[in-house]
Amino acid sequence: MPPGFWPTPDFEVDRAQMVAEQLEARDIVDQRVLDVMGRVPREAFIDDDDWKRAYEDMPLQIGWGQTISQPYMVALIVQTADVRSGDRVLDIGTGSGYQAAILSELGREVHTIERLPALAEKAASRLAAAGYERVTVHEGDGSLGLPEHAPFQVITVAAAAPGLPMALYDQLVPGGRLVLPVGDRQGQRLELVVKSPEGPAVRRSVPCRFVPLVGEGGYKHR
Repeated sequence: MPPGFWPTPDFEVDRAQMVAEQLEARDIVDQRVLDVMGRVPREAFIDDDDWKRAYEDMPLQIGWGQTISQPYMVALIVQTADVRSGDRVLDIGTGSGYQAAILSELGREVHTIERLPALAEKAASRLAAAGYERVTVHEGDGSLGLPEHAPFQVITVAAAAPGLPMALYDQLVPGGRLVLPVGDRQGQRLELVVKSPEGPAVRRSVPCRFVPLVGEGGYKHR
């Protein structure tokens, strides 16, 4: 092979290998999530320079100091959220738009918020080009949610908050599910919080690591 030459990847093969080795071999057991992760083209949500790394077991840079999450972490968030076909979903931290695309394959409607205008615009363009018409991209402070579009059955957050953002919790329907990392740079846990009559109920918690949730309901500075 000539120096500097990269063979064109077979993305379908790479995607199937990612599902088998990164998801099924760990603790992703929801067949709906496995099927969707095997369908959604991660390569459509990364920069051309990284296309050959689309299905590596790691996050990738997408500009503006942000990353597209490791496939396993996307699958874990989505599996924990238990998105159903009739669900309206709020996705906090659009990034590349990849997680919103995954969520839209499982739910009825997805609203996603990105605080960086250029990244929001780029994600909206990528989602539209990939045919994800049921995703609406908003620019703004994700830690405050979208009260004008509430309530939601599911809210997912792809950045760590110092505690439970009550503005997001209040935008859930009764019995709604909020999945978010909670903690600081030294330690975080991915929590499933259910809106119960008695108040927030943490049903599940596993170690994780995410960038900070910046905004009024999270960390006010990076």
